[in-house]
Amino acid sequence: MLKTQKHTVAVAPMMDWTDRHCRYFHRQLTSHALLYTEMVVADAVIQGARERLLGFDDVEHPVALQLGGSDPEKLAKAARIGEAFGYDEINLNVGCPSDRVQSGTFGACLMKVPDLVADCIAAMKAAVAIPVTVKCRIGVDEQDPEPALDALANGVFAAGADTLWVHARKAWLEGLSPKENRDIPPLDYDRVYRLKTKSPNEFIGINGGIQSLEEALAHLGHVDGAMLGRAAYHTPGILAGVDAAFYGAKAEAFDFARLVDAMADYAARHIERGGRLGHVTRHMVGLFHGLPGARRYRQILSTDANRPGAGPDVLKAAFAAVELGGGAAEAA
Repeated sequence: MLKTQKHTVAVAPMMDWTDRHCRYFHRQLTSHALLYTEMVVADAVIQGARERLLGFDDVEHPVALQLGGSDPEKLAKAARIGEAFGYDEINLNVGCPSDRVQSGTFGACLMKVPDLVADCIAAMKAAVAIPVTVKCRIGVDEQDPEPALDALANGVFAAGADTLWVHARKAWLEGLSPKENRDIPPLDYDRVYRLKTKSPNEFIGINGGIQSLEEALAHLGHVDGAMLGRAAYHTPGILAGVDAAFYGAKAEAFDFARLVDAMADYAARHIERGGRLGHVTRHMVGLFHGLPGARRYRQILSTDANRPGAGPDVLKAAFAAVELGGGAAEAA
């Protein structure tokens, strides 16, 4: 029997993007998709300013905390802290190729040491009652993705991992920048499909290059979950169709009036706490991609929203610039 997992669609953890403001915005578009934090290093969770690093709004549920690290004891401690903060899941990053994770021997580097990854998962599972999951690549550097991914998957599932999300690309730690690692290594969806065939009772999700809900639905003919990354961030309006397409919600025109009110109220609270409007609106720039007025909307959020003293009225002015007549819901 397949492990139970209700989150068929997720929005990927993305450094510098999926902060609490981004997640609050995305939650206004979909009630059900699983949202992820940016990767937070276990040492920072243990020693740093926890409210700043881990704080989130209750509206964001279901929301998962992604941790970076390679020390089982520290990861277990960080997982306990995350659980106490109220996160619905703890995820271990085994896929990030940045220089930062290479120097710390975690992220994609861990593809080379599957036994250590399994030890980390076992320690985290023993520490918390919520799901513990893994996000990885199909391999790293010169690894053959066939045995490399099998070894990683077999190890983490034996250790009790509840889900394995696989970015269907290799990571090249030598010769490619983190940005190039998101585009240049070729996608190999079939490799992830083969892993699912070998592990029919485990929940396996796929990530990498998914541009639309139609593509996500096609992947679900082969695996159990689909994770949207840059498409969800740059054209977030696609998230407005997730609940109807994947979770049985009634298909109806999206309520943009409710959205602008919710985000204006949220921005006002953030500003009252000493924040700036731009912290919130920077994640919303791509919302109306392709609609009449979208260019003006982007201009307002990219300029006026970042001026000193900018308030929620700027956000409302940006929304007012967009023509949301017939077809707007479909475009979103």
